[in-house]
Parts: sequence; C-alpha cells; structure tokens
Amino acid sequence: MNTLFIAGHARLPAGMAAQNMYETLTITAEIDKKYSVIVAASCTLATTHGQEFVHQLLRGHSLQDGIEKPLADIKVHYLGKAGNALASALKDLYKHYEGYQENSRLF
Repeated sequence: MNTLFIAGHARLPAGMAAQNMYETLTITAEIDKKYSVIVAASCTLATTHGQEFVHQLLRGHSLQDGIEKPLADIKVHYLGKAGNALASALKDLYKHYEGYQENSRLF
C-alpha cells in the first residue's frame, strides 16, 4: 500500500450541531507515503457540505511543506464555530505525521 491513514482530534465548542453527535472533532487524511500529499481528507462536521469543504481545502497539500498554508486557509475560508477545532485537529494530525516520519527514519 502506498498511502497511510492519520487522524487528528480536537474538542468541539459548546452549542454546535456536531457536538450532539461527537465530543471531539476528528480530521482524517489519507496521505501518499512518498510525497506526503493528502490524497483524501474527511472530518466529523455535522453536514456533508462541511465535510466536503474540508476535503477540498486539504486535498493536494503536501505535509512536507508543513501546515501553515492549510491553517491559514481554514482561518480565511471557514467562518463557522468549529474553525479553532479544525485548526487544532489539523495540528494534532500533523503531530502524528511527524511521529510517523521520525519512526520511519529509524528503519
């Protein structure tokens, strides 16, 4: 398999529709192992539209370039209550990616 699956989690703010279903927001990403490009992404926002928006926002970004650009994109383009949670979940996902990179260098 040429991809890996990574998830990042963050707490949702009170009063959100998604909070009625989940206590945390999760962003998942399928990532190409060779170039670290996000092939597909999903999240636990309550609406399909929101989930697709996050997918479009993250797809094609290489984690080798860091996460500053997608974080800035979230801040500029996502104006809902979950903006901070999305950013935190993306940071958590990136932390797991860095751990994977570190561990893969050992072997």
